[in-house]
Amino acid sequence: MAMKEKNIWILLIFILSGLVVGGLLGELAGRIDFLWWLGYGQSFGLTAPLELDLSIIKLTFALSFKINIASIIGLILSIFIYRKI
Repeated sequence: MAMKEKNIWILLIFILSGLVVGGLLGELAGRIDFLWWLGYGQSFGLTAPLELDLSIIKLTFALSFKINIASIIGLILSIFIYRKI
């Protein structure tokens, strides 16, 4: 019997797509009265960007995450779909 080999890169693609699609749906559903709870979430990260000025080049670093309920649901669904494949 041949065993199916699962690739970690495909899992990461599934997880990222679940987070992105879930986040987008959460933002859209948050504007509807009875689906407001899907848009409930938290933002965290660097609020002010870090700047490194080397006089010839100026580098700016920033990173921010916004997680809502729908993105968590999307994450769980993507992992469930990956396991079924």
